[in-house]
Amino acid sequence: MRPVYLDYNATTPVDPRILEAMSRYYEQEPGNAGSRTHVYGQAAEAAVALARKRVARLLDADPEEIVFTSGATESNNTAFFGLEAYGRTEGRLHILASAIEHASVLDPLRVLRGRGFEVELVPVTPGGYVQPDEVARRLRPDTLLVSLMHANNETGVRQPIRDVASLLSGTGVLLHTDAAQTFGKDVEDLRAAGCDLISISAHKTYGPKGVGALYVRRHHGRRPPLSPLLYGGGQEWGLRSGTVPVPLVVGLGMAAELARTEHLSRRKADHAVRLAFLKTLERVDHTINGEPDRTQPHVLNVCFPGVDGEALMLALRDSLAFSNGAACSAARYTRSHVLQAMGLDDDHIASSVRFSWGPGVVSIPFDDLIEAVRSLRGSGL
Repeated sequence: MRPVYLDYNATTPVDPRILEAMSRYYEQEPGNAGSRTHVYGQAAEAAVALARKRVARLLDADPEEIVFTSGATESNNTAFFGLEAYGRTEGRLHILASAIEHASVLDPLRVLRGRGFEVELVPVTPGGYVQPDEVARRLRPDTLLVSLMHANNETGVRQPIRDVASLLSGTGVLLHTDAAQTFGKDVEDLRAAGCDLISISAHKTYGPKGVGALYVRRHHGRRPPLSPLLYGGGQEWGLRSGTVPVPLVVGLGMAAELARTEHLSRRKADHAVRLAFLKTLERVDHTINGEPDRTQPHVLNVCFPGVDGEALMLALRDSLAFSNGAACSAARYTRSHVLQAMGLDDDHIASSVRFSWGPGVVSIPFDDLIEAVRSLRGSGL
């Protein structure tokens, strides 16, 4: 028996229906979507077009606004570095982002800062979310972009994207959101977000690793002034050259289609697990990190005072697979910058872990969790 997987925010299992849809384009349809002179290329082109429509439909967008990438990290990098030349030309060298962004946002911003851009990180409340007024009072005539993730990957706390979009209306400031954790989940809210640029990834919503997209919203037929990072064959409207990975794109499209029809039932199942989790946690001293009313139903970031998070993960390695932060930062053994930004001290952060799940999680060995917490607390670990 393998441990129950509770690290869905790091990556989700691939839905078997998605694997089945992808397998055809590995085994039977080997064509390049750019090879339009024969039936194999035409089949690949049609598959990519269908996937683009499915992703667009989930976002309530036009297919021409979807640019396929290798994932949300590339999409984020494209959003920032793609606007660099425009920012210089227009004299807009000021960028705002929240202090709790993913590394694939914060690291590109550090690079831009080194190239002469002024980057301001907007603080968050103890509940883990940005207040729109904090964004508003930092806006300047030379602000180029505001980047605010849709929901935080460590706490699951949703950010006030629509409110920020409203205050940016008419200012000429572009709005980007990293929606890796909400694409296919918070469908209605993302559709109404009002963003100019949205980064998504397939592997957070039961699709394959290695594929994602950047939604590039058009205004009066014109897209945001992005320059490409990759040059070559001019694929993806000239914004992302390179052979389109047809099976992966098919997987992303299928993930979007399944999310469109099933996101409400998935949310209901996630909420049921959450209620059971919260009921179990009543048996031990704990604190939930992040404003509960703003948190996605499939995420709990929990502090067990007096219990080392690393020791807890080790004690439960045969029962539960979970984490204490972002997968991209796990190898560095650094304290969570997200929890630090929320004002939590080092002891609190060291005692915090993240559980995240999905509809595939049916039974959780809660007694093992409670026993491990009590045992470690008693031993002082």
